Amino acid sequence: MATARTDYVAPWWTYWLHNFPHFNFFFQTVDSTFKPEEASYQQSLIILACVGAVGLGVSLLVLAVYVVCLCCCRRDIDEDTKRPDTCCVTWVAVITGLIICSAVGVGFYGNSETNDGVYQMNYSLYNANRTLGNINNLVAGSLGNVETALKQHLERLDEIFSTRPDYLQALRFMQLMVNNVIRELTVLPDINKTNFDLAAIADQTAFIEYYRWLIYLLLLILDLVICLAMCLGMAKHSQYLLIMIIGFVILSLILSWASLGVDTATAVGISDFCVSPDKFIVNHTKDFLSADVAHYYLFCSPNLPNPFQQSLTTCQRSLTTMQIQIQGLLQFSVRVFPTAERDLLGIQRLLNSTEFSLHKLTALLDCRGLHKDYLDTLMGVCYDGVEGLLYLSLFSLLAACALSAMLCVIFRVWTLMGSREKEYDDIDEEDPFNPQARRISYNPRRSNTHSFCSYTTSLGSQASLHPPPQSTSSVMSPPEYMNQSMLFGGTPRYENVPLIGRGSPPPSYSPSMRATYLSMTDAQIRHFGTDFQV
Repeated sequence: MATARTDYVAPWWTYWLHNFPHFNFFFQTVDSTFKPEEASYQQSLIILACVGAVGLGVSLLVLAVYVVCLCCCRRDIDEDTKRPDTCCVTWVAVITGLIICSAVGVGFYGNSETNDGVYQMNYSLYNANRTLGNINNLVAGSLGNVETALKQHLERLDEIFSTRPDYLQALRFMQLMVNNVIRELTVLPDINKTNFDLAAIADQTAFIEYYRWLIYLLLLILDLVICLAMCLGMAKHSQYLLIMIIGFVILSLILSWASLGVDTATAVGISDFCVSPDKFIVNHTKDFLSADVAHYYLFCSPNLPNPFQQSLTTCQRSLTTMQIQIQGLLQFSVRVFPTAERDLLGIQRLLNSTEFSLHKLTALLDCRGLHKDYLDTLMGVCYDGVEGLLYLSLFSLLAACALSAMLCVIFRVWTLMGSREKEYDDIDEEDPFNPQARRISYNPRRSNTHSFCSYTTSLGSQASLHPPPQSTSSVMSPPEYMNQSMLFGGTPRYENVPLIGRGSPPPSYSPSMRATYLSMTDAQIRHFGTDFQV
C-alpha cells in the first residue's frame, strides 16, 4: 500500500545485533521480531543478560585457580631470581592500568552518546505530544462551538424568523451545514486514543536515564580511583591499602559484568525494534487507528493521499457556505428584525473562529510535523542510543578483563611483600653487611682509639712523632673510618697524603706510612696503647 521510505535506514550495527541468536529458557530458538509482550521474547533477552553472570563466574573461577596455584607454588627465592618476577609484575600492572584508563575513556564517550540519544528521543516525544494535544484541543474546541453555541444562535433565530419562511429556509440550510461539520469532525481519528500519553513515557524514560547515567559515571570514577590507589599501594608496599583495593576491585568487577549483561540485552532489544519499527507501530495501533492513517504518518510519502483531506475540505466548504448565508441575512433581515442582529453577529464570529481553527488543524494534521518527530526519535534511539550502548558494552568488557588481571597482580604483589618481610626477618645479626650489625659492632671500650695521622703534619715528620699529652677530658669518639676499616678486615686503601682534620672520608695508608708505624718505639707504644698493634 505504501512505497518504501528512504529517509530512514537502520544502521548496520542494529542488523548485527538483530541477528544475535535468541533462545528461551529451554534453549529453543525464538523469532527475533520485536515482541515485548510475549514471554518467549522476554526470556530471550533475559538469556542475553545472563552473559554478564557467566562472565563473572568465569572470572572468579580463573582467579580462584590462580590464587590456589600461587599459594601452592610459593617458595623462597633469592634476590637475583626475584628481580625478573618483580619487573614482570610491574609491567603487567602498568599495562592493566593503561587498559583501564582506555576503557574509562571509551565508557565516557559511550555514556555521553547514550545520553544524547535518549535526550533527542525525549525531545521528539514531547514535540509529538504537544502536536497531538493541540490537535485534540482544536477538534474539541471546534466541535464545542458548532454543537452548542452555534445551535443556540440558530434556535433563537428560528423563533425570530418564524413569520418569514424564506429566512427559515436559510436557517434550515445552515443547520444542514452544521451537521456536516459535526459529522466530518467526528470521523477524524480519536485523538484521545492516539495520544499514548507520550509525555508520561518521556518523563519515565528521562527518570531512568538520569540514574543510568549517574551510575555509569560513578563506575567510571571508581575505576580511575582504583588505578590510582593501586599505584599508591604498590609504591608504599601497604598491605592495608591493598586489602581495600581488593574489595573495590571485586565490587567494580561485579558491576562491570552486570552492566555488560544489561547493556547487551538492551541493545539487542532496541535493535530488534529499530530494524522494523513501522511494522511494530502499525500492529499496536490497529485497534484504534486505521492502516492508511498509520502509513500516512509513518512514511509521509507524496504518493500517499491525506486520509483527512476529504473531511477537512467538506468542513471548509460548509463553513464558507454558512458565511455566505450569514452575510445575506445581515444585509436583508436586520432592517426587518433588528433583534436578530446580535445572534447573526455571534454566528459570524463563531464561524470565523471555527474556520481559523480548521486552518490550524489542517496544518497540524499534515504528516510532515509528526513524521519529523518520529524520525528524530528513531535517530536518537537507533543511532546514538544503540551506538552508545555498544561503547558501554566494550567498556564493561575491557574493564572486567583488566580488573581480573589487576586482582592477579595484587595477589602476586602480596606474596612478594610477604616473602620480602620473611627474608628481612631471616637476616643474621652477625652479618657485617647488615646495617644493624654495623651498629652493634661498635665497641665503647675502643673510644680512646687515636688516629695515627692526627699528629703528623707531613711525610717528612713521620720519623719523629711527638704526640701531645693525653688528658681524660679530651677523649674523642672513634672515627667512623676506623670502624669501617675494621669491618672490611683492615685492608688499607692507599693515599699519598693523610687527610687530617677535614671531616673527609677515612684515609688509607701507603706502605711507607705503615712502615713508620711499625718502627715506633716502645715508649710510644706504651703511650698510645695497643690500639694500633698489628
